[in-house]
Amino acid sequence: MIQLNVPAAEWDAIMSSFSKDDMEAMFAHMNALNNDLTSAGEWVEGRGLGGPSMVKTVRAASDGQPQVTDGPARAGQILAGYWIVDVDSEERALEIAARASACPGPGGKPGSDPVEVHRIPEDPAQA
Repeated sequence: MIQLNVPAAEWDAIMSSFSKDDMEAMFAHMNALNNDLTSAGEWVEGRGLGGPSMVKTVRAASDGQPQVTDGPARAGQILAGYWIVDVDSEERALEIAARASACPGPGGKPGSDPVEVHRIPEDPAQA
């Protein structure tokens, strides 16, 4: 699983700094990545996600009613999107992650946002 993360507290400022052309370049970059993964037979699933305003945090409560709050559970980075890929090696997953991190940001400059690579074990006992 490849995860693209951005600072939660800066989400609105980051998103508002994209011009229409910047947004089109970002989507073109991500669509090209997704198309290449699909063509290579490596695509399993992926999604771009909304910002902190679209997050709910849920905790179990002793009275049986879920405790629900708006926003992420922790300050810091928020998951902005993810890809689940089926690749032959860790090196390939890292290559895909680097490409995702190079997505153009405002002004066309590569965003270099942090991208995490998580191995998903086929056997949960291997976790």
